[in-house]
Amino acid sequence: MAIQSIIPYLILGGRADDALAFYHEALGAEVSALTRFGDMDDSCPTAMRERVMHAELQLGAARIMLSDGPMESPPAGGTVSVAIGFDDPNQIRRGFDRLAIGGMIVQPLFDSPWGTLFGVVVDQFGVSWMLDCPKA
Repeated sequence: MAIQSIIPYLILGGRADDALAFYHEALGAEVSALTRFGDMDDSCPTAMRERVMHAELQLGAARIMLSDGPMESPPAGGTVSVAIGFDDPNQIRRGFDRLAIGGMIVQPLFDSPWGTLFGVVVDQFGVSWMLDCPKA
């Protein structure tokens, strides 16, 4: 079993729609996926419903992911996370636990509503990692 992908993930504190338009204009990036918080959870606050929960930009063969995040300002760990896609639930758990040593768990691993095992951890160096794996 192996890591399947490593993708930059931008957390933009309420400016994701602006970034989508900007990266399209500046780099020719095309939106290949877009989910708003209201698309996933009818009970989310009205102010959150139109915020970008997850978007993917295609730049040729490369991909960038981004989100508004749940807050108005970018997270304390910075605006860029490294998103790693795993294919083995044991490997994601091991990697998550090891990255958390001396760091901080932001989102414990959980069965996400989009159908994967998902978690976020900031390591001891201040790097934010978003780990994702299909459920077994």
